Amino acid sequence: MALRGVRVLELAGLAPAPYCGMILSDFGATVVRIDRTGGSLDYDVTARGKKSVAINLKQSEGTNLVKKLSSKFDVLLEPYRPGFYVNFMKNFLLFKYSQFL
Repeated sequence: MALRGVRVLELAGLAPAPYCGMILSDFGATVVRIDRTGGSLDYDVTARGKKSVAINLKQSEGTNLVKKLSSKFDVLLEPYRPGFYVNFMKNFLLFKYSQFL
């Protein structure tokens, strides 16, 4: 597989990011999807080949957990509108690359 060894962390959302994660998984990447807590259990065709965990991103414990998880991944897929997760991304990049600063 072309992407074997690539680890992808996907924040669940609308179609583009989950579809991208599904294709990356099809090509051999390890994809872990972070779902919202309390969501419906409807069948999701874009969940093919992914592992899933439910984390509440509205609480600081949830965001801290995602920051810790993200340090172990190569790619972060986030489906939110531009600017929505800017602070999270700044913190993610600082956390992930703080060893090089």
